[in-house]
Amino acid sequence: MKHTLTIEYQEIEHWNLLPGDEIELVNEAFKIAKNAYAPYSKFHVGASLRMEDQSIIVGSNQENIAYPSGLCAERVALFHAGALYPEKKVAKLCVVAFGDLFDKDAWLTPCGGCRQVMAESESRQKKPIEILLVSQNNKVLKFHSVLDILPLAFGKFN
Repeated sequence: MKHTLTIEYQEIEHWNLLPGDEIELVNEAFKIAKNAYAPYSKFHVGASLRMEDQSIIVGSNQENIAYPSGLCAERVALFHAGALYPEKKVAKLCVVAFGDLFDKDAWLTPCGGCRQVMAESESRQKKPIEILLVSQNNKVLKFHSVLDILPLAFGKFN
């Protein structure tokens, strides 16, 4: 038996073409990325969450010399939200990055561990989380749900 998985996403030429609330989310992600602790990779990642009540929660990557003891920006933000505001739902998640680790024109996407945490968060709240991925060339990939970037997530997500 053969099956096909398809995903839909939107590509936006520059993040300043997004609606105002999403521009604010991108700005907050860039602002917090400057706080990243990235002495090894020199690659700064920022994540911002737009909660359903319109508040914003942010996180940046935090590296550690005892790799893999660090934590990605997406997980910092999601775990912060889950620990302090477990009753609030995440409406959107934005991820930005800057540094020489990747080519400027490369699409920057969450690692597998972050995708799984994002899928768990979405499943837990029983509502999709919209994803905005901003590359270093300012282009945006916009997804309706975490399951669009991790369609066969581990767990009860099907």
